[in-house]
This record gives sequence, structure tokens and C-alpha cells, in this order.
Amino acid sequence: MSVSVLEGMYAAEAEYFATGDFAPLRRFFAADFVLHQAEGLPYGGAWRGHDGLRRFFAAMSRTWEAFDFVDQAFLATTSPLVVLTNVRARARATGRELEFPILQTITVAGGRITEVRPFYWDSAAIAAACST
Repeated sequence: MSVSVLEGMYAAEAEYFATGDFAPLRRFFAADFVLHQAEGLPYGGAWRGHDGLRRFFAAMSRTWEAFDFVDQAFLATTSPLVVLTNVRARARATGRELEFPILQTITVAGGRITEVRPFYWDSAAIAAACST
């Protein structure tokens, strides 16, 4: 069940980046959801609830011109899930292209995502690519 929640969420996330419509994402996240991003990233910090998640995705959209999942592996399929994602991205501010892995722990309860903790391989390189 948890993996299917993530697969649906990733599809809704791709739709958000294509259309800017947050509504399809909302149903995958608990009202008290929290996302913990590394402080050194342009969108670092804790993002709480649906409003925080909406603001996070807006910050991601301002940061990245493209943010594509090249491939994903589900390393643990019960909550907390562990997902290894290889990303290909292009920064809006600099046009620099990067490829990097993100390892995420994702907690699911009651069929909704309650917490996400992404771990970037090199958050300093990502921040540098996004800065002019």
C-alpha cells in the first residue's frame, strides 16, 4: 500500500511541475505533514502542513527549471519507506545542469504521507549550482 501511495504522489508531483496545480498533490499528504530539507539548500528548512508543502513546491519551481527523476529504487517498502532517486536538474538562476542522488525516508500513516526526510549526496554543490 505505501509504495502505491508514493507512486501516485510522484505522478502528481510531475503534474504539478508541468501545470503548477497543487490540488492533485494535496490528497497524498496528511494535514500535519512535515518535510525536512537540508538548511544549506535554496529551499532548506522544515515545511509543515499543506500550506507549507504548497510553499515548498513554489520554492522548488523558482529554483529549478527542470527537475527530472531519472530512475528510482524502493529500498524499503513499509513505513518508513526508503527511496533512492537519481535526479537530473537544471537551475533557473544559472542554467547549470546537475545529476545527483537523493535518498529519502518517507513515513506513511493512514494512507497519507506524514513525513519526508531527503538526504542529498552534496547539498553544497546543489546550492552552488543555484546561486549566481
